[in-house]
Amino acid sequence: MKLPVRILLMVLCAAIILSLPFAISSPAMLSEAQWEATMALEGDEAGLLRFLVPTAFAEDSAPVYTLPYDFSAAPAPKADGYTENGYSDASITVEMETREEDSVIWRIAWVEIQDPSQLRVTLAGDFNKKGVYTSTKTAKVKAMAQKSNAIVALNGDYFADDQVKRSFELRMFQPVNSKVPKTNKTKDILIIDEFGDFHTFIKSEGITVNKNAKLNESLQDNITAEGVEGRILHAFTFGPALVQDGNPLEMDTKYGYNPNGREPRSAIGQMGPLSYVMVVAEGRGESVGVTHQELADFMFLLGCEEAYNLDGGGTAAMYYNGGYFNDLAGNERDVSDIIYFASAVTEE
Repeated sequence: MKLPVRILLMVLCAAIILSLPFAISSPAMLSEAQWEATMALEGDEAGLLRFLVPTAFAEDSAPVYTLPYDFSAAPAPKADGYTENGYSDASITVEMETREEDSVIWRIAWVEIQDPSQLRVTLAGDFNKKGVYTSTKTAKVKAMAQKSNAIVALNGDYFADDQVKRSFELRMFQPVNSKVPKTNKTKDILIIDEFGDFHTFIKSEGITVNKNAKLNESLQDNITAEGVEGRILHAFTFGPALVQDGNPLEMDTKYGYNPNGREPRSAIGQMGPLSYVMVVAEGRGESVGVTHQELADFMFLLGCEEAYNLDGGGTAAMYYNGGYFNDLAGNERDVSDIIYFASAVTEE
């Protein structure tokens, strides 16, 4: 590049730089301006631009908030991350809320994370030497949450309680059954894919499993689920599905788990990309509990795109900051699994 042209380009670039604070009002515009400026410069000149406008290139050194996709504990929450009504650090924001409506006490946790790996599970048992999960071990929600360094946690579907529940169960990409997962024509299934997106399937419709699939690493290639582009991170067999594609579902009055009775209930929903809500409706005390339909309507009103009912009754438990956020219905129950959200900020 000839010297006069280079000098002219540097002068024009300097003018762009000086006008950026006034002319740029969005990250998209900044990205475009950044690209045009760097296209005009080479070598030392591009380095000069980075020196003059370091914030324009902040993504080059942006931290990566990804946790291992296994059952290891997450980084411990930071003590100074807790606020009056939640928790916040660079990788996660949690807001806790209590509502009282129509004699029902609702416990709500709003969660936003930076990476799908922060939506995690803990199992009460362990995989055997062959890498197969056959355990029926159970543990308390609080104990599992503390062991995992959960910021907020919710009971799962207690799959070890009944073989029907564990017909299509995966956690952290792995099946938690001694047999190849199979669809269940009586239960709704929740799939969470590797991008952290929820997909609900009514009575398993839309899911197919190759009959010749083996219980190994190739299993994922033998499962087809409509609308699921990536691998299956987690899958739950309980239900019913409460909200699907942004619409509240009409509950099956013959579905299991006392659908028409007012019971303590727990549910999880997705609001948008990496944005979620956990809910417990208290019951059998001051709070009267809810039916499946009332829970579905509530999750819809919260703004869920997808929502799913988890184990309830005496199992319904939400953990937060060292203890239970909800009043338990009776004695604390041991369960087989929890769903939790964790920080991905490690110690410097």
